[in-house]
Amino acid sequence: MLLDGTSSFDPSSGDAIRAAELRRIKLLATLVLVGCFAVFVTARALQHLHPVWGFVAAFAEAATIGGLADWYAVVALFRRPLGLPIPHTAIIQNNQHRIADKLGEFIEEHFLDAGPVEAKLREVDFASFIAEWMSDRKRSADLARFVLRLLPEAMSATETSGLSTFVTRRVMTQLQSINLAPLAAGTLHAFVEEGRHHALLDDLLVAVHGALEQPETMAAFRQKIRDELPTLLKLYRTDAFLVKKILASAKAFFDEVRTNPNHPFRGEFDRMVLSFVDRMATDPNYTSRLDSLKQDLLARPELGDLARNVWSNAKSFIEKSASGESTVLQHHLANVFVEAGRTLAADSELRAEINQGLVVVLRSFIAEQKSGVSTFIADQVKSWDMTQLISLIEVNVGKDLQYIRFNGTLIGGLVGLALHTIEVLLRLA
Repeated sequence: MLLDGTSSFDPSSGDAIRAAELRRIKLLATLVLVGCFAVFVTARALQHLHPVWGFVAAFAEAATIGGLADWYAVVALFRRPLGLPIPHTAIIQNNQHRIADKLGEFIEEHFLDAGPVEAKLREVDFASFIAEWMSDRKRSADLARFVLRLLPEAMSATETSGLSTFVTRRVMTQLQSINLAPLAAGTLHAFVEEGRHHALLDDLLVAVHGALEQPETMAAFRQKIRDELPTLLKLYRTDAFLVKKILASAKAFFDEVRTNPNHPFRGEFDRMVLSFVDRMATDPNYTSRLDSLKQDLLARPELGDLARNVWSNAKSFIEKSASGESTVLQHHLANVFVEAGRTLAADSELRAEINQGLVVVLRSFIAEQKSGVSTFIADQVKSWDMTQLISLIEVNVGKDLQYIRFNGTLIGGLVGLALHTIEVLLRLA
């Protein structure tokens, strides 16, 4: 950068070589022009001696004029010829701002237009690059360390910014708005359709069967029967007989239901459960009860304490992982990245979807920012130091421009020779 804030160009060794070559070709073009002028003067002086000198003079005169004209054109492109304030010279310097604006517009219209941008983006396989990058364990480990360094600050920022409070309120609002009755009914209906309630029934039958074999259960049944029997039957220990019969029948029934998948009781149990599920989905009483249960649960202070404890423990664990005190999370996170990369590499459809999504996102981003890019380019060109910029352009393309002078000298001479020949022929005619 220069002291005035403009950009500067540092000449490289390649530029130095090109500058020396430019000086050599400039000198040669100037010598050709001087030589043509000398030939013209000499030919004019000798023209009376022989007509051929007229042709030489015509060629040299036109060549000198052509060489001078092209010298003027080349010099006028970069600076004022001989320092004279001639209009429409020093074209690049005098049109710096207009050139900058047009260059920015050209890039915006032809390079950042939606069509070319999208076509170029579709040539890039972003997903394969991501998959290959993440499949490398070292890169995934570095990425895991980077993510872990950011997480503690992100969590602290979440707390101090009030974002956590906002998220908590939003979550509570969403939970309170959930209608549990249809949700519970749908879950139970799927549970029944999958036949998973049969395992519940089997477990219940086993539990009841086991309870009936307990001495305490038999004693309770016997006492209940004794309380209901007449006094006369109590004397003959009828209660013990009835208890044994009832419990034996019950256990036999439960065993039969448990071992027979097609037992009628199972069908009745299915109908009972489905009827309960249907009532849960349609009965307002069930809806009201479930809603009250939900509100009671959400209002419990233990729920808030649990959320705070979970957040605190998670934050502490992440801070330990970020400081290197624990490598468990980093190891698992790196494994997740590696596995994600391998999965992505093996799934061509997923890669196609990711590429399509990135094309849409980047295309929209470039479309929104291309005017800013155009302005940035124009501002950069306007800030360039034109003296150095012109020197840079001359060094890189000046050699080719000097050949215009050679061509102008040669073509001008040939045209002058042709015109002189026509003039001579007309005189002879």
